[in-house]
Amino acid sequence: MSDEHSTTDDAEIDLSGEMNLDRLGELEKELEEVRQHVLYAQAETQNVRRRLEQEKSAATQYAATAFARDMLSVKDNLERALAAIPEDLRADDRMKSLVAGIEATGRELDAAFQRHGIARVEAMGQMLDPHFHQAMLEVPSDEEPGRIVQEMQAGYTIKDRLLRPALVGVARKG
Repeated sequence: MSDEHSTTDDAEIDLSGEMNLDRLGELEKELEEVRQHVLYAQAETQNVRRRLEQEKSAATQYAATAFARDMLSVKDNLERALAAIPEDLRADDRMKSLVAGIEATGRELDAAFQRHGIARVEAMGQMLDPHFHQAMLEVPSDEEPGRIVQEMQAGYTIKDRLLRPALVGVARKG
């Protein structure tokens, strides 16, 4: 009887050991899956954090964009006002202080633009660049076709972004 009992115990142990090995394999597989999920979650968290930092940086850098666009028309109007004053009136003592005031306001606005990374787009004499210039018309010229020969409205950038394209006339043969 003891031999028979011993064989049964060995079979139970073998079955139990086999079940434990199967269960151990399943648990190891589950553990590896959980590790992968944790790694993916950590990577996604890092990506979200990096994206938020970039968005925060961009929001800080470009916070004044809408206000800057509005101020461009002020700059345009100051330039138009100065251009509209004829030379004979500029010589008049009563007009000198008005002209000086408009010029000083323009310089102050230019300084504020510079402090905030707002710069005028180079246009005259440049080749048309659709990233910075908007061609409004073609002008018969001896210049190379596509070269800017007239600027109707100045363009501006804020840091590396376009605020407003320069409205230009480009040369064409003829």
